[in-house]
Amino acid sequence: MRTLAARFAGYAILVFFSLVFLYPFVIQIANSFKTEADAAANPLSPLADPFTTESMTRIFDGTGFPTWLSNSLLVTVIVTITRVLLNSMAGYALSRLRFPGRRPIFATIIALMAVPGVVLLIPKFLVLNQLGIYDTYAALIVPLIADAAGVFIMKQFFDSIPVSIEEAARIDGASIFRTFWSVVLPTARPALITLTILSFQGSWNEFGHTLVAVQNPSLFTLPRGLADLVSGSLGSGTQYPLKLGAALLATIPVAIIFVIFQRYFVRDANQGAEKG
Repeated sequence: MRTLAARFAGYAILVFFSLVFLYPFVIQIANSFKTEADAAANPLSPLADPFTTESMTRIFDGTGFPTWLSNSLLVTVIVTITRVLLNSMAGYALSRLRFPGRRPIFATIIALMAVPGVVLLIPKFLVLNQLGIYDTYAALIVPLIADAAGVFIMKQFFDSIPVSIEEAARIDGASIFRTFWSVVLPTARPALITLTILSFQGSWNEFGHTLVAVQNPSLFTLPRGLADLVSGSLGSGTQYPLKLGAALLATIPVAIIFVIFQRYFVRDANQGAEKG
């Protein structure tokens, strides 16, 4: 009886905190489909009365949302692909190759993980301006194509893979890159999926970098465009439905990617645990 009561209390606590966590998202969704007057009068109500899609229509017709969305898709896809490739290559090199300066390089990477991103904003601006790529797509993409956390994740995962699985490929005369690409990389699927999720989410939500990389509205990504929208670029009024509707639409791709890849990540992690 005590066990049943403890279990019930545990589930009750979990449900309570789940509702506390989810309620702001419910408010966001509800306000996205309210009228301007209803959202201003009842901003915390979880029901839209009356229900309307006017804000969604205004998002696409009266703002730069389509441009922000296309820019975010372009930047995020390129950054995610290049991050996964370059971080996995760098992680493998630090894990398997023995070259002078390997340990100091890895120590530097770990140290970079402790540096707040805001500290690097002004140096980024100066470098981009000096290279002549400021206010271009290159400025949005190039500084983000590799990150210290991704290299660290891949290096640590490759360290856990036995070297013996590479010996057969080396005996057959495979090069280092061929061994990495055909033998080691397929076994790193859980780490690659984790890195893909983190890279997609990080680049999709990147805001600080866009502040110092571009100033042309036609190059704004979703975070920069939404910040401009929230700051009141469309005039007076709260405009809660418009702003929250745009934020809701910006959240959907990240949520979809996370749900899809999380399933594969959990499955592969469980398979790896069973094999171990």
